[in-house]
Amino acid sequence: MPRYARSEREALADLLLDLGPDAPTVNEGWGTRDLAAHLIVRERRPDAAAGILLPPLRRYAEAVRRRVAARPYPELVAQVRRPPAWSPVSNPLTDELANTMEFFIHHEDVRRARPGWLPRDLPAGLSAVLWKRAAMLARVALRRFPADLLVQAPGFGELTVGRGGERLRLVGAPGELALFLSGRQRVSRVQIDGPATPADRLRAASLGF
Repeated sequence: MPRYARSEREALADLLLDLGPDAPTVNEGWGTRDLAAHLIVRERRPDAAAGILLPPLRRYAEAVRRRVAARPYPELVAQVRRPPAWSPVSNPLTDELANTMEFFIHHEDVRRARPGWLPRDLPAGLSAVLWKRAAMLARVALRRFPADLLVQAPGFGELTVGRGGERLRLVGAPGELALFLSGRQRVSRVQIDGPATPADRLRAASLGF
């Protein structure tokens, strides 16, 4: 069975080493050191990782992440590359489910912050996994969007979400949709068809977690 989470993790770790600790990322205000620290906290500090999703814990989570980020950069990358087997999100039973889209997105966060980037030609199996994850994310992130929104990944599937109203169509490859729906609209290569006002609202919507 392909291990897409592992291959994306390895590629990201290689890129982090190549670029060094101060390279930009798509994540506003974060460089490569910050991103590496985020991944370490997510996998190794369950007490702080909850703050990624729960607003009351975000101040604590950020304090932990900053302390982690102060460590030597090669140590950070080594920990990103080799997560602990006990991690709730990175053990052998959960790794593919929890980390395939996570590491694909963060790999692209680093790639697409550099001039001249181009979308990768992804394996069909990885694209199929990303479509499943993107479809789940669309159902959550866009369930209240004020439009009748058709999300299409040609060759992989489609779904309709939103509260109804004007009709929009969001079309892209699974990886591009995963990026768009996780809040990376400005660096995702998708097509939006429909009236200008709801289309602009979709491009500027606060998506992801």
